[in-house]
Amino acid sequence: MGSAILSDLATEIVIPVCAVIGIVFSLVQWFLVARIKVSSDRHSSSSNNGKGAGYGDYLIEEEEGLNDHNVVAKCADIQNAISEGATSFLFTEYQYVGVFMVAFAILIFLFLGSVNSFSSKSQPCTYNPQEMCKPALATAIFSTISFLLGAVTSVVSGFLGMKIATFANARTTLEARKGVGKAFIAAFRSGAVMGFLLAANGLLVLYIAINLFKLYYGDDWEGLFEAITGYGLGGSSMALFGRVGGGIYTKAADVGADLVGKVERNIPEDDPRNPAVIADNVGDNVGDIAGMGSDLFGSYAESSCAALVVASISSFGINHDLTAMCYPLLVSSMGIVVCLITTLFATDFFEIKAVKEIEPALKKQLIISTILMTVGVAIVSWIALPSSFTIFNFGSQKVVKNWQLFLCVGVGLWAGLIIGFVTEYYTSNAYSPVQDVADSCRTGAATNVIFGLALGYKSVIIPIFAIAVSIFVSFSFAAMYGIAVAALGMLSTIATGLAIDAYGPISDNAGGIAEMAGMSHRIRERTDALDAAGNTTAAIGKGFAIGSAALVSLALFGAFVSRASISTVDVLTPKVFIGLIVGAMLPYWFSAMTMKSVGSAALKMVEEVRRQFDTIPGLMEGITKPDYATCVKISTDASIKEMIPPGALVMLTPLIVGTFFGVETLSGVLAGSLVSGVQIAISASNTGGAWDNAKKYIEAGASDHARDLGPKGSDPHKAAVIGDTIGDPLKDTSGPSLNILIKLMAVESLVFAPFFATHGGLLFKIF
Repeated sequence: MGSAILSDLATEIVIPVCAVIGIVFSLVQWFLVARIKVSSDRHSSSSNNGKGAGYGDYLIEEEEGLNDHNVVAKCADIQNAISEGATSFLFTEYQYVGVFMVAFAILIFLFLGSVNSFSSKSQPCTYNPQEMCKPALATAIFSTISFLLGAVTSVVSGFLGMKIATFANARTTLEARKGVGKAFIAAFRSGAVMGFLLAANGLLVLYIAINLFKLYYGDDWEGLFEAITGYGLGGSSMALFGRVGGGIYTKAADVGADLVGKVERNIPEDDPRNPAVIADNVGDNVGDIAGMGSDLFGSYAESSCAALVVASISSFGINHDLTAMCYPLLVSSMGIVVCLITTLFATDFFEIKAVKEIEPALKKQLIISTILMTVGVAIVSWIALPSSFTIFNFGSQKVVKNWQLFLCVGVGLWAGLIIGFVTEYYTSNAYSPVQDVADSCRTGAATNVIFGLALGYKSVIIPIFAIAVSIFVSFSFAAMYGIAVAALGMLSTIATGLAIDAYGPISDNAGGIAEMAGMSHRIRERTDALDAAGNTTAAIGKGFAIGSAALVSLALFGAFVSRASISTVDVLTPKVFIGLIVGAMLPYWFSAMTMKSVGSAALKMVEEVRRQFDTIPGLMEGITKPDYATCVKISTDASIKEMIPPGALVMLTPLIVGTFFGVETLSGVLAGSLVSGVQIAISASNTGGAWDNAKKYIEAGASDHARDLGPKGSDPHKAAVIGDTIGDPLKDTSGPSLNILIKLMAVESLVFAPFFATHGGLLFKIF
């Protein structure tokens, strides 16, 4: 079999060192962003004048007056309002989620402890009954601890991301006065802070947890890595609430602000007279940043856990080969180093001078990181793996070569890039699909909706083929382990992916602050250009998240089937088929819940915004201020209340199915939800993204075709706004939450597999 070139000691040094490098790099980027000053030091009195004078002094034309204190003070005020709104929402959300976390941790302990009726005696190993392994009670205790660790890491990741974004939004606005290049660097650096913190934290906490658990488990690696799967479950369950809660919050505010502000009152987006405008900007941070951060952290934790579980029962685990066992962590460590080099290309090696260079710069980030990562993975596979080894494959051991494992990771990595670019083609207004959608607005909102839906369904085709090819290649080479490392490959450039993703909401906020602070039209044009590029890249990020979720979920499914001792999943048996058909229905049920939640929350928001416009005298004239706080409260209350039912649906389904119908039906449910969830998620995200950019295409009026449809307020533009409003819950609530549904049910089934295998299927035992 041979051994790896890299020694165990070197592995134990390399992984934490790479994680620390990632954390240090993110702190350096944060320091660079913090050097942009947002407070006006010279006259503290000027900020007070700015607050009291209503909106009369809004239209100061500050062509080159870079130090206009009124404007700086207003930016600081608005930034504080957004930051306070976001922080108070997240704290409220975390109180509810904290209660859930404790309750679910107790549930994990009770279910897993009861597998062997809470006995503390050693038991025969699951996959090698001749050997003795640690008791089931230990698995229960350590799974509970790792669940809490994953949950806390996920919450912290989301919270830090939100803090950084609200810290950077006004700084980006102020940098936009000096030119689009400076503003781009401010927004991108802030995104990088979040990307690197999250990737490095996820890796470091997982690595420390494995080493601490090893103190107890010793040579029992099978039990050790089974307990570690709780880490992925914790990460994803928090992500579910972050995504659903944040998604409902942001879209309720957005839909309310758009429908009354743009369509009824004909005022521009982010106009300070609109009562829902602060809530809308807060929403960008809690949904797109805190939610997205937790979501990708969850994917990352789960793909690592799935790979480790399968490896622990392969030759790596049986021979106690630490370096090969840590292959997934070494790939992630290499990813941090690669993304660090890639980030420098955007911030230091090349400078952006014109608006048209923004989108290519972001796309280059994806391409550079993928090419460099391919080389990185080749190096890791060469030094960390024996030349040949065996991988557990449903009861037998399959011989695999190290170059085959490299191809598994590589195919996942490149499939991610393909999905990203296909998503971009269907959602960017530079290409014909979105321009066709914009053109259909000539005949009203109905044709716009028809074209948009068709675009979404069509955009599923190539990503699904990309996922299918990567599944086939990686499974043929290295069974379920191959699929787990393919998912890791797709997520290996997570730091860059998140930086690009967080850049979008930060630019969006910067544009909102520029509008509210009454900056000149020229600055608003610059922030709009940053925002339009950010919209497309956000769609690319969602593509990555959905693609990786499909692979992660399949890998977890494989680990679950192995752990529950099912040799084959036969679709022709009624037990499995009923599971399959019910599982395929779940994403529709879940989407219905989340969309209706956004609708009912938006309804309250629209009524409140209308009420303020009708009853507050001088609001439309800009003499009096609207009551922003009430709108923020409506969004907060609605999202906290509405996130519980969809969350309960996802968390309880595997428990109910596994306990009452057994592991075979549950395997059907997992397969069904995976197959239908991926399709709905991709089409929902892309439909929403296309409608949004069709509206922006008409508003920007950059080509003759667009000017033909515009200006703002024309009938085609109104039709486009309606399309965009329909697309909002699709692209920011239902679509992105679905990928968590797919992964979360699979990882939960894996964690509870010992219980389901022993005590599951109560109904079939009775009848």
